[in-house]
Amino acid sequence: MSKKKKYARDSFTTMTELVLPNDTNTLNNLMGGRLMQWMDIVSAIAAQKHSNRIVVTASFDNISFKKPILLGNVVTLRAQVTRAFHSSMEVHVQVEAEDIPAGIKHSTHSAFATFVAVDQGGRPIDVLPVIPETEEEKLHYDGALRRRQLRLVLAKRLNPEDAPELKAIFKIKDNE
Repeated sequence: MSKKKKYARDSFTTMTELVLPNDTNTLNNLMGGRLMQWMDIVSAIAAQKHSNRIVVTASFDNISFKKPILLGNVVTLRAQVTRAFHSSMEVHVQVEAEDIPAGIKHSTHSAFATFVAVDQGGRPIDVLPVIPETEEEKLHYDGALRRRQLRLVLAKRLNPEDAPELKAIFKIKDNE
């Protein structure tokens, strides 16, 4: 694969949904599972735009339900790749709910997801690096390695001692 890079903005994806009765629970709030499905879809599209490959969901970080999304709200989901590693990509997704008749709009959720680019046989395949341009993109890019190491430690796929970005969190001292 060439050393060509792609800009973070190239993966930017927006998806809009209307919360209908079939999407809600008995309190007329959007069901969490439906929101997670929408978050997964918009994030996967962003990862596909970056990698130009089939992608599979590897993980979603903490999805906290800060505010309910109500029946009749318009939900806007925005996703963008923050950083690419070998075959994996971190995607940041933001969710906003809007009551159009009332003129009320608020941020309800955000999360980081990890996707892996795969070939037609389902085997991981390398992806291009990401070039961040804006201050926000640079902040997300800089934090992505730390978040990746934390995900791997929590999944027991990386020993905390082997995660240099996390030494302060785990209070690990270097043996110098």
